[in-house]
Amino acid sequence: MEISTAELYRVASSRLGGTTSWRNSERDVFSVSINIENDEESLKWAALEKLATYNRVRKGILTDLTGIPREIDVHKLGFDEKKEILQRLIQIAEDDNERFLLRLRQRIDRVGIDIPTIEVRYEHLSIGAQVLVGSGGLPSVFNFFTNTIEGLLNLLHILPDRRKPFAILHNVSGIIKPGRMTLLLGPPGSGKTTLLLALAGKLAKDLKFFGRVTYNGHTMDEFVPQRSSAYISQHDLHIGEMTVRETLAFSARVQGVGTSYDLLMELSRREKAANIKPDPDIDIYMKAAAVEGQEASVVTDYILKILGLDVCADTLVGNEMIQGISGGQRKRLTTGEMLVGPAKALFMDEISTGLDSSTTFQIVNSIRQSIHILKGTAVISLLQPAPETYDLFDDIILLSDGQIVYQGPREHVLEFFEFMGFKCPQRKGVADFLQEVTSRKDQEQYWGRRDESYSFVTVKDFVEGFKAFHVGRQCAAELAVPYEKSKSHPAALTTKAFGLNKMELLKACLSREALLMKRNRFIYVFKSFQLIITALITTTVFLRTHMHKTSVQDGMVYMGALFFAQVQILFNGFSELSLTIIKLPVFYKQRDLRFYPSWAYALPSWLLKIPISVVETAIWVIITYYFIGYDSDVRRFFKQYLLLLTVHQMATALFRFNAGLGRNMILANTFGTGALMTLLVLGGFILSRDTVKKWWIWGYWISPLMYGQNALCVNEFLGHSWSDSGLGKTVLEARGVFTNAYWYWIGLAALVGYVFLFNVMYAVALTYLNPIGKTQAILSEDDLEEKLANQIGESIEMYYRRRGSTRSGSWVEIQNESQRNGNKGMVLPFQPLAITFDEIRYAVDMPVEMKAQGVDKDHLELLKGVSGAFRPGVLTALMGVSGAGKTTLMDVLAGRKTGGYIDGDIKISGYEKKQETFARVSGYCEQADIHSPHLTVHESLVFSAWLRLSSDVDDDARKRFVEEVMALVELDSLRYALVGLPGVNGLSTEQRKRLTIAIELVSNPSIIFMDEPTSGLDARAAAIVMRTIRNTVNTGRTVVCTIHQPSIDIFDAFDELLLLKRGGTQIYFGPIGRHGCHLIEYFKGIYGVPKIKDGYNPATWMLEVTSMAQETALGVDFSEIYKNSDLYRRNKAAMQQYSVPAPGSKDLDFPTRYSRSILTQFIACLWKQHCSYWRNTMYTAMRLFFALFVGVMFGSIFWRLASKKNTQQALFNAMGSMYTAVLFLGIQNSAGVQPVVFVERTVFYRERAAGMYSALPYAFSQVLIEMPYCFFQTAFYAITVYAMMGFQWTTAKFLYYLYFMYFTLLYFTYYGMMSVGLAPNPSISAIVSSAFYGVWQVFSGFLIPRPRIPVWWRWYYWLCPVAWSLYGMLVSQFGDVEIPVIDLEGEYKGLNVKQFLLSYFGYDHDFLVVVAGVIVGINVLFAFIFAFAIKTFNFQRR
Repeated sequence: MEISTAELYRVASSRLGGTTSWRNSERDVFSVSINIENDEESLKWAALEKLATYNRVRKGILTDLTGIPREIDVHKLGFDEKKEILQRLIQIAEDDNERFLLRLRQRIDRVGIDIPTIEVRYEHLSIGAQVLVGSGGLPSVFNFFTNTIEGLLNLLHILPDRRKPFAILHNVSGIIKPGRMTLLLGPPGSGKTTLLLALAGKLAKDLKFFGRVTYNGHTMDEFVPQRSSAYISQHDLHIGEMTVRETLAFSARVQGVGTSYDLLMELSRREKAANIKPDPDIDIYMKAAAVEGQEASVVTDYILKILGLDVCADTLVGNEMIQGISGGQRKRLTTGEMLVGPAKALFMDEISTGLDSSTTFQIVNSIRQSIHILKGTAVISLLQPAPETYDLFDDIILLSDGQIVYQGPREHVLEFFEFMGFKCPQRKGVADFLQEVTSRKDQEQYWGRRDESYSFVTVKDFVEGFKAFHVGRQCAAELAVPYEKSKSHPAALTTKAFGLNKMELLKACLSREALLMKRNRFIYVFKSFQLIITALITTTVFLRTHMHKTSVQDGMVYMGALFFAQVQILFNGFSELSLTIIKLPVFYKQRDLRFYPSWAYALPSWLLKIPISVVETAIWVIITYYFIGYDSDVRRFFKQYLLLLTVHQMATALFRFNAGLGRNMILANTFGTGALMTLLVLGGFILSRDTVKKWWIWGYWISPLMYGQNALCVNEFLGHSWSDSGLGKTVLEARGVFTNAYWYWIGLAALVGYVFLFNVMYAVALTYLNPIGKTQAILSEDDLEEKLANQIGESIEMYYRRRGSTRSGSWVEIQNESQRNGNKGMVLPFQPLAITFDEIRYAVDMPVEMKAQGVDKDHLELLKGVSGAFRPGVLTALMGVSGAGKTTLMDVLAGRKTGGYIDGDIKISGYEKKQETFARVSGYCEQADIHSPHLTVHESLVFSAWLRLSSDVDDDARKRFVEEVMALVELDSLRYALVGLPGVNGLSTEQRKRLTIAIELVSNPSIIFMDEPTSGLDARAAAIVMRTIRNTVNTGRTVVCTIHQPSIDIFDAFDELLLLKRGGTQIYFGPIGRHGCHLIEYFKGIYGVPKIKDGYNPATWMLEVTSMAQETALGVDFSEIYKNSDLYRRNKAAMQQYSVPAPGSKDLDFPTRYSRSILTQFIACLWKQHCSYWRNTMYTAMRLFFALFVGVMFGSIFWRLASKKNTQQALFNAMGSMYTAVLFLGIQNSAGVQPVVFVERTVFYRERAAGMYSALPYAFSQVLIEMPYCFFQTAFYAITVYAMMGFQWTTAKFLYYLYFMYFTLLYFTYYGMMSVGLAPNPSISAIVSSAFYGVWQVFSGFLIPRPRIPVWWRWYYWLCPVAWSLYGMLVSQFGDVEIPVIDLEGEYKGLNVKQFLLSYFGYDHDFLVVVAGVIVGINVLFAFIFAFAIKTFNFQRR
């Protein structure tokens, strides 16, 4: 019986291993199970065998440390027991994993169970996309509207689609065989990720797909590919509040155990029949791994150990707010998240980014052992595989321009390229060679037929050549024979949609949501505290001693208090929106991987928030009910509580639904604010029912707040304190509220219905909506045709000749010019400078955790007396293991540290270093590539050159210089590409890295620091970067690079090396020599250091022989050896020479701190902000669209209401429209600008440190750029509303309305910017800024007019910006109207409109000019606080 074997991988828990070769014989490996002869243990096994199979697979024999065996239930294994089992199986991952896997395989083979395997075939696979060509593809406010209209016309087939087809993969075919490791290689943009996604069944639906992919002959619709295979993305998406162990445990739990339980049942049955006693440790592991629904599986611990994550297992993953694991650990976690599951085919996309070569080797070797032993299927894409990692693979797939150049055994790949005329150099890594040999710019150097002239071999030529090559012919022959479905193991492919049953999935999601709520408890505590403060303010404003029940106007104030209670409860649910948005990327990833259905994710977020709603509503009602003086009947107290509880639940459900609908913060904020506004306007208070227009009455009836407001009012005004005099009913009638008592229950039932409706709609949105896609692919006309030319095999010369294009000429000219100039390089003059540093020490305050462990020192020293000299024309590598202090030393030398204690001597060409002048002559390429996301590549470089080049350089020279740098770094083809956000859209990692380098080069620096310039790059991109760096050095500049573990090629490019060991101690500084000869000679001179093997990478050898373990084994201290060496003494002498100024030289001196004047800085920053805002359509265009939408909506809701000035109700309605517009358009502006300013602030920290500009020009350019956008936003809204509502058309009144609306929206925007300036991260700024929105509502003058506010709070009325806005808007329109006004009871009390505004609101028309001035003053105040905060506070910690 073979059906139970499907979960063999699960039994191995996945597919991981160590570094030993397959050297162990079966006798050695399985001696443990053969030699067990303990009588007591045998008796226990005999007892187990008598049990029924179901019970037998639940029990195991565990021998404890004392050697006494005991029977255990695997369902009840504790943490320590699991740890002990794993420790016995795998003590050292590198050595023991292979042995462990062989023991698993041996147990299965002994009873004759077949292993299920998957063979993946793809035949004639073509994948294409529609791309926008030229400037129409670049996002801008104009293009946003034109492309939206054009898209609608395309749908209606009125206009043809301007997008052009672009082939990502072109007619590729191949076979991925089980039991073999396949390496996927190819330059960026070749289609690697698309191929992996297609093979894993996860291709985006907007791509055009032709051909077919089969697993064991079955097409994708015959099984569930997402569960039969595992796609491991290059993007690391995890919940930051969970630990590494919790992340893996949740993944293991929801993916289930597959069929491993059936396997165990069958194993147990056959072993009993054959009288075979299994290895007890393996037996317990397999049984524990087959237990479904465990919160903590033994599989999780196994993966943690194999991936080297056990050291950080209980560390939070972290995010931008929470300090967590490193980037390399995060990458391993992404890999482990899928390896804990039961999938049998692995498609792994760039899993080595951020990992050093030794860690990559260990992980790949572990996967290799598992694939070989357990017959798995694996395709792995790597960027820069080291030679030893490359040798682990069995097969190679080489992609270029969307076509397969080679697919077959690794042993024949070089033979194929020799067949095509190309030869890999002796010291060149094969993987590096393969990625460069198809490149137009790199190919010629590898031409091997010296007797034949070289001409470019196109991708099509390679493809045709491969078809003729023997490997290609064999592949074609295998594909011609269809896979026989009957040979497919019944358990190889999964047909179940999910790994657990529905109830188990719900339990898993519930436990995770509870954990996240616990970790985020600060937010809930802060919200409760905020609610308490607001409730206390509200009670003291609406205090019962000042709240009378003698007139309709008194009733209006009470109704205002009830309305505010609803609004406050509603706003309190607003935080649910951001909390939901933050987790959505992880949800979409896990949903698409079939971890759980959408409803299982949505339901816990509702159910577990109910207790929060209960507590928060109780806080509000308990504090406010009796203090405000609502009806004293305790039943009405509880009825109000119950109603507000349902309002709270409705609000949180509504905002969750908005988050699911919007899917990013800006859109969701827009939807959320729009929904709030609609609910409030049509809620029955701002606009009474009898004044709602007939075309909007449906909106009144579907507004949840209408039901809430009616029920709250009925509950209060039909109470004894109101109904005895009949006043309560009069108040209800005056405001158009229903007067029947049963409306309380109608309102409650409607709200409960909305709670269910919004939660169901949230689940539906999660199910059917996908994350908002990346920016539309954009290509220039030339780029598109060049790619097409490559695919059809046309030579570049023929292509340009056919097009008659001048582009090739310019490119060839640049190439030829570069060759003619040789080392001349950049054309602008600069001063060569050397930097010397002596005995540099750097320390930080001792961490609290270390003090808690008994460390009594005050400071922790990170650098310990490092000395050296970096000279012009010399390329220096700064190396060391992680934690050695490479980046720390570079930060100290470059002056980028913001804290800590620095000691030592730093000189620039013999003169003391001054940071102000040093920033002018130096560049720093940080490891994190931080750039403004909405600029193009060319604009980014123009901006850097504009502000960093001397004012002596004229505009033409500056433009030529930028062009030269773009050509040098090979960014020409990306000129008009948007930079974008890392991992979200825009440039790829390697393109972003090249941009980082180019931005520093255009500043024409004399000294350049580069932190990990090749990390995250593929081999060809790393070669481009290193070629650029080498060219830069050859111009006479001083360049220093930190580098992790370089390839042989990259290491050969360096001249000198400064080597640090862990703890910040120097162990070498000196020349490297040809092929590392000087470095090797130095370390070979140390007794006991092993010799380097032939062809081995000197950088890898050096790091291995100087490791802490090697130092301990040899009993030496490399730092002491260096300090006592001749090399050290020679270095000291050279440093003395460079520490003395050269004769005739003078110290660096500039007349000003910055290259450009304050005015030029401001103009440049304003230009950059203009480009950013114009392109940020999600922010700017949506804002304008929202203003227009709100204007039309309000205009139709309040249609012609402003023309009726003869009733108090009409004036209340007009003020209600102003109140709602001011508050919600304002809040939308404030919330919307915060993420924009925060992203730019991160860029600002880098640019200010580089000496590009001072803080104030930047801050005021950000302030100024908002003005035109706010003006157009105001115009869109104001003109629409003014005309539709029927305000009086006089020039003065209209301009006043426009004036007050404009400056109101502007100060809300500046308030949002100010909040970011004062807060360390966006979450804190959002929470702090929202704290004032509720208070501003209370004191706005709408809910309770100024004369009714208690005297002790009136001072705050004058401080409330919204109060000034409403004052100005209402008085400017109605303050001079002298027609009689009828009150709410339908009577004329002798007052005209002007008098009523003065008596009821305290608004005086003569005060209008003062109000206009104050509104401007508020804007100026907020803008200056923002500028002050940007200038004063630096939240970046280095």
